[in-house]
Amino acid sequence: MSDTARATPGKPVHLAVYDTYADWETGHTTAHLTRRGYRVRTVAFAAEEPVTTMGGVRILPDLALAGLRPEDSSLLILTGASLWDSGDTLAPFAAKAREFLAAGVPVAAICGATAGLARAGLLDGRRHTSAAAEYLAAQPGYAGAPDYVEVDAVTDADLVTAGPTEPVAFAREVFARLEVYEPVVLDAWYRLFHDSDAGAYPVLMGAAEPDDA
Repeated sequence: MSDTARATPGKPVHLAVYDTYADWETGHTTAHLTRRGYRVRTVAFAAEEPVTTMGGVRILPDLALAGLRPEDSSLLILTGASLWDSGDTLAPFAAKAREFLAAGVPVAAICGATAGLARAGLLDGRRHTSAAAEYLAAQPGYAGAPDYVEVDAVTDADLVTAGPTEPVAFAREVFARLEVYEPVVLDAWYRLFHDSDAGAYPVLMGAAEPDDA
């Protein structure tokens, strides 16, 4: 494929939302997936009940968690939230992630969501990262310490993980897993948005968005 070639979006990407959802952690990911032609649908415990993000934004979800099936999705994004650190309130979202991984559908978890996956045993045997190794070590049931890596974000097969300060690296891993950009374009995207490298801008301008093709 050429440098501007891209994977064709098919099934929607599903973004988990719940009260105290950390708005900033997935903004790059969802904005640029949308620009590349993906549909982003929000998933919560109940579709008819709005949730309020950590930034005070109210979201009316598109879909209830119980109705989400891996076969209808390209990716499940689990966002960070204070609720991940206050018991097992969000455990059903970790259970849904288990369904996705078992079906071979990617899951991307950032910040506190990695703790929820740790408690569910979903990080064991998979290379992963988070805010800090000590953060995950404190999670009941976690046995994945040998597979923890000190990087901004990492992908192991169908699982993407990142810490709370790395929304751009998180997006990069998601884009790579979904083959949203050719490698040279993805590298330029990351250099521009993470490193403020102005030299990357012409590369991105040469990669037509779907609406321009």
